[in-house]
Order: sequence, then C-alpha cells, then structure tokens
Amino acid sequence: MKLTEFMTTKIEYVDSDATVYDVVEKMVDRRIRSLVVRDPKEKGGHGVITARDVVFKVLAKGIDPGRMKAEELASKPLFCIDKGASLADALQMMEQQNIARIFVCQEGYIAGVVSMMDIMWAVLILRARGEDVSR
Repeated sequence: MKLTEFMTTKIEYVDSDATVYDVVEKMVDRRIRSLVVRDPKEKGGHGVITARDVVFKVLAKGIDPGRMKAEELASKPLFCIDKGASLADALQMMEQQNIARIFVCQEGYIAGVVSMMDIMWAVLILRARGEDVSR
C-alpha cells in the first residue's frame, strides 16, 4: 500500500517566531496533535511540535508558553520519506527513528504526513480488502 493512499494531506503550520501559547491555541482550535514549524525565510517546514512536546517539555516543567518561541520547542529535522514509499517503508523508518509521525516529501516540499493513527487506519483498509497486513 502506497503512502498516498492514506496520508493526511492537510498540513497545519506555525511560524517559527510564534509563541508556544499560539501553538496551543491552534492545536486545540483545530483538534490536531502536531504542527510543522516553518521559517518564513526557508521553503517547507523545518521542525515539528507535538502535543506531547507542549505538555511534557513546557507545561509540566512550569515554563510560560507565552514566553517560549515555537522554534525553541520544535524537534528538528523533520523525518521525511519519499511520496512513492510504501506502508512498510514508513513503518520501518518510524520504528528505527522512534517517531510517531513521518512527513511525506516530494522535491523538498511536504506533501503529507503519516501518523500512527494513519497507519492503524491503513491496516483496517488492508484487512477490509482481504490483503495481507503483515507485509
């Protein structure tokens, strides 16, 4: 199964100079778990912030989210995989890098993202099609 069959194509961004409070507002408002942090001077994204990052690296440590910039919290670099890659390729990279999402890139631009939930959705689709999910 190709990544393009189940990747999320609506990528949400935040500028690197936004505050973590801005990140929280956007995540809660859009009901999403991650944002790509982009530097307006560079093409594409250059980092990612997850809800886990916000909760464990900022809020749990008592850091004021209004005083911390997105670029300070962002995990870098983004882990990208080619748009033509398979589900198995994505799983292998996610396991090797111990990451919960991988960005699908084409010619230096982010075309989509695959999260653990997307992987589980893909497995259900494969099962419904009668295909082997162990490949």
